[in-house]
Order: sequence, then structure tokens, then C-alpha cells
Amino acid sequence: MSAERGTGVRKARAGACAQLRRRLGILIFVFLIGAFGKSATAEEILPNGITPPSIASSLPYNGDPTGLRGLMASYGVTFDFFYFNDVLGNVNGGLRRGFIDQGLLEYDMKVDFEKLIGWQGLSLYANGFLIHNTGRIRRDYVGGINTIAAIEAVPTGRLWELWLEQSFWNGGASLRAGQLAADVEFFRADAALMFLQTDWPTIIAAALPSGGPAYPLSTPGVRVKVDPNKNVSVLAAVFNGDPAGPGTPGDEQLRNKYGVNFRLKDSPFVIAEAQFRTNHGKTDTGLASTLKLGAWTHFGKFDDNRFADDGTLLADPEGSGEPLKRRGNNGVYGVFEQQLYRPQGGDARSGITLFGLASGSPQDRSLINFWFQTGLVFAGMIPNRPDDKFGAIFEYARYSNSVRAFEQDQIAFTGIPEVIQDYEANLELNYLFRIVPGWTLQPVLTYVWHPDGGASAVDALVIGARSIWHY
Repeated sequence: MSAERGTGVRKARAGACAQLRRRLGILIFVFLIGAFGKSATAEEILPNGITPPSIASSLPYNGDPTGLRGLMASYGVTFDFFYFNDVLGNVNGGLRRGFIDQGLLEYDMKVDFEKLIGWQGLSLYANGFLIHNTGRIRRDYVGGINTIAAIEAVPTGRLWELWLEQSFWNGGASLRAGQLAADVEFFRADAALMFLQTDWPTIIAAALPSGGPAYPLSTPGVRVKVDPNKNVSVLAAVFNGDPAGPGTPGDEQLRNKYGVNFRLKDSPFVIAEAQFRTNHGKTDTGLASTLKLGAWTHFGKFDDNRFADDGTLLADPEGSGEPLKRRGNNGVYGVFEQQLYRPQGGDARSGITLFGLASGSPQDRSLINFWFQTGLVFAGMIPNRPDDKFGAIFEYARYSNSVRAFEQDQIAFTGIPEVIQDYEANLELNYLFRIVPGWTLQPVLTYVWHPDGGASAVDALVIGARSIWHY
């Protein structure tokens, strides 16, 4: 090799190394941001790194005067900030009256390794929360079991998700592994996401240890997804079965306060779902519909609601008082979304959409054995307000017969009257008003029947508003 040619090779290698160092530097920089940073899914990322709608588009220089965000996007590194703030008050009934303020700052980061280092189909995602509040409306003021405002959580800073995903077959399949949350992809209706009470369904949250891998907790897991065509998806995932670990019920978020427990030895939780869609394409004009069918199982041990391990009733003072252990718990569920009216030129999320979710679980080991939620959303129906939405959502959770039987047994043994828990139901009315792209305001009214099945409080009325900023 000639000296001239050798010099050229060394220069090329030095240039490649310098380029790699620059890309790794950007990646490390973003990780440092993300380490201190519920989330909208990016449908489109602009070349300047903005995920619309974003309040950045209303700011000078698109909120990026140095051009750093655009530079990072050119290397496949994008990020978003979301801030949710709720001012809510229980003005009648419940445990007590009063108002709270709660907020959640979320940082999202995604790295496309194809742009960064040329690895096709590989991506990384991380997000975290900073949570604050002056009280918790459901737990401290209403006393119910159904969610009233889904960002309610213990004040802290925490990691939520951190995973790698590899896609295959031209995007027709993907494998995701890392710190995962099940409620991001499973057992949800997209049309319901505008409502404050939309959350991991009560029936499954009450059944799983620590509430399962759902906001604000996550846990190590693996998820596989296959899309045979644009109208069908099949998802399955296995998670560590307890994101917080054993302890006193109700303090799960304190046992995993920062989201970094990374537990691996608990009995697994498995969930699978098949999704079927019609008329969701950009050029489709028919009424859009979605059907999801799913099932889950947990392989741990669960307490029987009524019987003790010695064959007596749990309420019997002469018995052991130790619950009979049942192997595993499970459930089935279904979700539908049906567009009833699609305005001319509108997409699958416009017009009028009816949705519903329902689920059932075994009576003997589940606190809630039947749950459903249904609602109606009107999107883009106000002249000159194409981005506004309004609607109503109703949720019902039925306490298991075995729970009711245990309470009746207690009355029989003690002679002391008490409330037999039957159901809890919530009705939320919500209007989403867009102030500017990336900034919305939502006045809300929620009525709660039989909080905690009528055991701890009377019917409650909650009023307030949510504001969301997206940068």
C-alpha cells in the first residue's frame, strides 16, 4: 500500500470515528436529559424534531433557537415534553369536600438507530415522570375504587418505560424488551383517551399484585407484535408479575418509589390481544371500527375472598383466619370502537364515535368480577373548532359475590350491621378545548355512585379542569 493511499485510509477512518463519536455524544446527552425527565403516541415527527400538535410551533424559532432539537432529529434522536395539570374538587358527598391541584411532567425520548448508526429496525424508548399534588381526589376525597383522574399518584420523580424494540419483515412484526407498562398497548380504547378517568381498568388493577404493570408502575417484560395486514394486529406480552413486590396493600408506589426496582423473580403475568380494524386508512371514507379481544393470566397465588385454609369461613372467629390460597388468576375482555358519523374529508377519529370495554374474572379470588365502560365522543363537530372534542363516559365495577358473601358472614358472626358492597359507577362529562396547537383545556364533571361499593362514602360530585401542554 502506498503512503498516499495509507494516509487516505487513515483519514477516512478518523472521519468515521469522529462521526461515530458525535452520534454517541448526542445519544449520551439525550440519556442524561432523559434520566431526569403517560404519553401521546407520535404519529408524525417533523424534520425539525417536533411531534405535532406541539406548542413549539407557536413559539419563536419553533421553540428551538439553537437548532439542537432539529440536529438531534437528523440523527434519529427525538424527544417530547408533556405537562398535565388538574384542578379538581369534590363538592358533594364522598369522604370529605375540598379541592386539589395535581400535575405530571413527562419526558419522552426515542432513538432511531437506523439514522444514528445504520442498524435497521432498531429503536429505543425511555420516559419518566415528575409528579406533584396537594392531595389525591379519588383516594383522599371521594374514597372510591374507579379512577377519577388518571395522573393521580404519589409525588415523586420516577422512571416509567425503558425498552429496545426490533422490527422485522418490513415493519410487519416487532419484538420489544425492557421496562414495560401493559396499559400502553393492551385493554384500551383510543377514543376514550380524552377522558380524565381513562386508565388501566379497575377489574385488572384490583386483581393483580401492586395493580400490575400500569401507570405509574412498570416492570421488566417482553412484548411481541405481528401485523399480518393493515387491519389486523396480534400482541402478546409476559411481564414480571409484581412491579413493586410484597408489602402492605396501598403503598405499592412507595415500595417502588422511583420506578427502578427492576424485579425479575415474581410469578409471571401474561396478556394477549387480537385487534381488528376497518376503514382506518387516510383515504378510507367508510365508518371506522375497531374490535379487540384479549385475555390475561397471572401464575401467582391469590387469597380466596371467603374461605380459610382450614376449610372454615374467613369470618368465623373459631377458624384460622388465614385465606385459602388459589393458584393463579385470569380474565377475558373485549373492546370495540364504532364510528357512527364521519364528516366529509374526516379521518377515523373525527365525527361521532361510540366505544365500549368489558371484562370478567373469577368470583372466588377477584375483588371485582365484572366491569364495563362505555362512552360517546364528538370530535370536530363545532364550526370553526375542528380540534375540539366533547363527550361522556360511564364506568361500572361490580364487587364479586364472594366478597359480598364474606361481608354477610361477618354480619352473621358478629351481629353488627354493615354495608354490603355492591358496585361503584362513574359518569364523566368532558369538553376538550384547544387553545393553540399543543395546549388544551378540559372542563370536567364527574359523578360517582356508591364509592367503594357504598362501604366508605356516599355519592360524590367532582368538578374541575385539566390543562395539557405538549412541547
